[in-house]
Amino acid sequence: MVDVSGKPVTAREAVACGAIAMNAEAFAAVRDGTAKKGDVLGVARIAGIMATKRTSELIPLCHPLPLCKVSVDFALDEEKLAVNARCTVKTTGVTGVEMEALTGVSTALLTIYDMCKAVDKGMELSGIHLEEKTGGKSGHYVRAEGGYV
Repeated sequence: MVDVSGKPVTAREAVACGAIAMNAEAFAAVRDGTAKKGDVLGVARIAGIMATKRTSELIPLCHPLPLCKVSVDFALDEEKLAVNARCTVKTTGVTGVEMEALTGVSTALLTIYDMCKAVDKGMELSGIHLEEKTGGKSGHYVRAEGGYV
């Protein structure tokens, strides 16, 4: 692991986003709350939050961090038949929470896949990325519009 013992303690926040596209039947089940496995977005939210807290167990050399706040939010895109996910993580410490936010959003999307795979095995996760981060030596980062092209 990288030695972060000499770094100053600062407030840190990271936001990661991603999406999962699906067929109309799966989208309707998510939207209407009729999936056989239950409340897809509720379960995915809890899974994403839980994943942020276990990031250092999943990503080698990632520091375990005390998290102050985690939120996982969803927006339904009727036109694209997709669920957009956003994970926000905050801490006060010597290293950032980018990996926690990325792990949270990825796990939330994977949970949606798991809960809907009986209806649509062809769902596609996409666009998982760091949207913004604050704190630390590198300061404030905001992803450029459109990301990498």
